[in-house]
Amino acid sequence: MFQTQILVADDEQDLVWAIQQSLNDEGYEVLTAYKGAEALAIAHRHNLDLIILDISMPHLDGLEVCRLLRQDSLLAAVPILFLSARNTIEDRIKGLDEGSDDYLTKPFDLGELKARTRALLRRGRSSRGTSSNSEKRETLLVVGSLTLDLRSHSMRVREKPVELTPTEFNLIHHFMDHAGEVFSSQQLLQQVWGYPLEAADLGLVRWHVKNLRAKLEPDPNHPVYLRTVKRHGYMLNRRRSSK
Repeated sequence: MFQTQILVADDEQDLVWAIQQSLNDEGYEVLTAYKGAEALAIAHRHNLDLIILDISMPHLDGLEVCRLLRQDSLLAAVPILFLSARNTIEDRIKGLDEGSDDYLTKPFDLGELKARTRALLRRGRSSRGTSSNSEKRETLLVVGSLTLDLRSHSMRVREKPVELTPTEFNLIHHFMDHAGEVFSSQQLLQQVWGYPLEAADLGLVRWHVKNLRAKLEPDPNHPVYLRTVKRHGYMLNRRRSSK
């Protein structure tokens, strides 16, 4: 019988034990690592569904591990949740820039960790299942100069390929599928990523939108595609077409 596999990598052994016990109680199989190189080796040996990764590990830190995972075509789609004692906006943005999907600051509540874990697992399964569903509908979404291939999970902007993380892909897919509609950060957290209200971090949307703009917009400081609607949220500012 298939069992969800989660890797927890952190050099704090007591914390790893507590997370392992908590996630075991949810029915997940939890693999553990205490160093970055060990985490990479386990990721290459197992078919992981989620990686929970500490940033500040010795020798090979979590940021570098995340960067290497995102460069590997076989592992690039695995959701990554960062854990860190660092609580500055700059540190969070750096983690998301390297390709993580979410971020929890230590100390954290294990209940919130489990809620975020469930949301990330649902997101990962939905992302992997998109190709078969898309064949029944449409293969490409086109909005202005943006083209999203639902089968290959690839994107082109003004005919140039753009690399997206799984979280960024899901976000731009939602916007392109509802071009012209305005969504609040709370709506995006729930509708796109499946976060429950108690685990919602509105800043997460802002950071992922910032990273998307850096990849899509001619000038990220003056966006023409992914627009901010003051006091309401975000919208994709083009009429949707398909082919």
